[in-house]
Amino acid sequence: MNLVLVYPSIPPNPGNASRLCAATGSRLHLIEPLGFDIDDRAVRRAGLDYWDSVDLTVYPDFETFLEKNPDGTKYFFSTAGKRGFHQAEFEAGDYLVFGNETYGLPDGIIGAQPPDQVLNIPIKLDCVRSLNLSNCAAIVLYEALRQLNHRS
Repeated sequence: MNLVLVYPSIPPNPGNASRLCAATGSRLHLIEPLGFDIDDRAVRRAGLDYWDSVDLTVYPDFETFLEKNPDGTKYFFSTAGKRGFHQAEFEAGDYLVFGNETYGLPDGIIGAQPPDQVLNIPIKLDCVRSLNLSNCAAIVLYEALRQLNHRS
């Protein structure tokens, strides 16, 4: 599976996502701009001792990400999604795309996708605005892996 974080800005979230990817053998894709450094010094200072196990690619912008990854279904996660993530039938090689912690995925990205590929994680919106980014990534990635393991 592929986990994609578009414009992440809060360092602990990509840190948690990178650990999740290392633990599951999933690829992590980060779309710039990033709100943190991932150079060797910053990674050592953050204590990311598993960083060498992360299959990571960083892209300068979303268009470059799309150009470099033409295959595989891309699912976009947003509170604006009309389908729950549990309704998708994930396949090996799919991309799970999440937006920035503060504002989510830009409207231009969401609006350009087929509606059945824009998914949500059901929550009581009257109680909270959204869930934590790394929690969302874990919820969806493990559901996708559950589906894949169930079919094999």
